Amino acid sequence: MEISKTEFLQLYYYLLLTRAVEERVTALYRQGRIAGGVYTSYGMEAISVGYACALQPDDIIAPFHRDMGAFLVRGITPGEVIAQYLGKRTGPTKGKDGNVHMGDLKRGIFAFVSHLANNLPLAVGAALAFKIRGESRVAVTNTGDGGTSRGDFHEALNLASVRQLPVVFFCNNNQYAYSTPLRHQMAIKDVVERAKAYAIPGEIIDGNDVGTVYLTAQRAIQQAREGGGPTFIECKTMRMHGHSEHDSAKYVPRTLLEEWAKKDPILKAQQTLKELGYVDETDLRKIQKRVEEEIEAALEFAEQSPLPEGPETLEGIFAPNNEEVLG
Repeated sequence: MEISKTEFLQLYYYLLLTRAVEERVTALYRQGRIAGGVYTSYGMEAISVGYACALQPDDIIAPFHRDMGAFLVRGITPGEVIAQYLGKRTGPTKGKDGNVHMGDLKRGIFAFVSHLANNLPLAVGAALAFKIRGESRVAVTNTGDGGTSRGDFHEALNLASVRQLPVVFFCNNNQYAYSTPLRHQMAIKDVVERAKAYAIPGEIIDGNDVGTVYLTAQRAIQQAREGGGPTFIECKTMRMHGHSEHDSAKYVPRTLLEEWAKKDPILKAQQTLKELGYVDETDLRKIQKRVEEEIEAALEFAEQSPLPEGPETLEGIFAPNNEEVLG
């Protein structure tokens, strides 16, 4: 595997950090401290961590709700994430939202919105701007298998292909669109077949292998940066929790979850790190301890952060009236 020790240790660190952040948020939700839903990437962390680590600082991502790893890699801190869920002023939306609808253009992140896959046209729009300006920048976006059944998915791929834009599309094929299995969504075996309709090269990879995701993303991003146009990457994985934390996912066969639990991305990464001679058990424990300490500090930061004052909650929500706009 063509990944240096430094690179792989970074990938592994972000896998652990993503899992730990979402586990803490889930715990807060079950304690009744979070209003609204919680949507995690449990068992799928390798996809967002892998693609985000392959980006350059000036690149842009248009993530979806299973992309917590990408938020963290791009610089949103665990403390900010927890503050966001607690509705605190120090969250990315400054307390105006208590969910994963967060982003930061200064860190190259379009804010996520619930309606999949309308984040894909955003990425395509950014890629079009990069091409018009002659900038060496790439946009990356992601959605689930269910999102590929939406019209905006197809519109985004069509424009990206026609204009040969510097954008890379990822798909978390986690086998269920909420409770609808893949076989009831589409009459094809692999989602990547949809990219072929738009003459976009596609690839199927193991979405639970962070090294594979990272290397594949590197190649696709470099191709886009050099003017080679878009790529579609289907990541085979499994949603190990329900659609959200209020969903028990009783519709998923237990045997399927047991099978995929053995393919956990963190376990895979640990095995690869050991095989490459990059770490031993002591090294792994040190990384785990570092993450645990960071999560405790993040929780303390979020809990001590203030809630927004009443008037603040309206700032940046509504456009100014015509008199203000026209002077």
